[in-house]
Amino acid sequence: MATDPAGPPPAGPQPNDPDEPEDPDQADQPVSRPQVRTGRNLPAAIGVGLVMGGLVILTLFTVKATFLLYMGIALAIGLAELAGAFAKRDINIAVIPVAAGGAAIVTCRYWLGSGWALAALALTVIAILAWRLAGDPDGYVRDVTAGIFATIYVPFLASFVSAMLLPADGDRRVLTFVILTISSDIGGYFAGITLGRAGRHLMAPVISPKKTWEGFAGSVAAGLAAGGLCVTLMLHGHAWAGLLTGAAAVCAAILGDLVESMIKRDLDVKDMGTLLPGHGGLLERLDSLLIAAPVVWLLLYLFIPAAR
Repeated sequence: MATDPAGPPPAGPQPNDPDEPEDPDQADQPVSRPQVRTGRNLPAAIGVGLVMGGLVILTLFTVKATFLLYMGIALAIGLAELAGAFAKRDINIAVIPVAAGGAAIVTCRYWLGSGWALAALALTVIAILAWRLAGDPDGYVRDVTAGIFATIYVPFLASFVSAMLLPADGDRRVLTFVILTISSDIGGYFAGITLGRAGRHLMAPVISPKKTWEGFAGSVAAGLAAGGLCVTLMLHGHAWAGLLTGAAAVCAAILGDLVESMIKRDLDVKDMGTLLPGHGGLLERLDSLLIAAPVVWLLLYLFIPAAR
């Protein structure tokens, strides 16, 4: 999840606040600027990111099926974190049907095709509806709706990564997708550190008070650069296709951040989990990837002929 490091304005009266009487003893004292805080343990976050990225490269460029296994483990952990967050608000997800159905959706999309994946999604929804019948009628619609939401949000969206992996150049397509999404995170982070010192213009203060338009500009710049380079060098596509794909990936990644922030605010949780030092839960790392996956898959499908 990309986080813009510039935190909310400091609480209390601000300099030149007309409603606050001026202290004559401090009138001539220079006003210090608030420091821009990163909001995360940067060394730990970098270390975790390098390990996760290294595993992506290792599994992608050895045996593709091992990448699917790696992705499946990550999705299972993300689902467990989401179920735990829902449980704090007394919303109970049918974890077994959602997890089993999610595995079927991702696997079928790679090995059997989109038709089988769609069938797996439909059967998962039916299983969720049936599973909850054994419980109390009170909250049935709430729990079933949450289970279907979890299925769509995590494994179904992730199945588009399976679709990207399928062609002969699928390893490079997936790596391009990962680089584009991470570039959005990194660009927004460093733009927040630098441009955030000069001024902050909040993008969505109610949802995410740390996300600014300065960070968005940094994300777009990094995404355009990454898209142009990855699509032309790794996938042998046109530069304009790379720029469009990079821009779309950035917008989708930021939307993914905002969506998860809204979910956490609704559920009144700070983080989805504590598994990853410097990051929070694993779902904090997956939120941008999940929303960006179908967008990048579609654009690469349209712009880059699949290698055979």
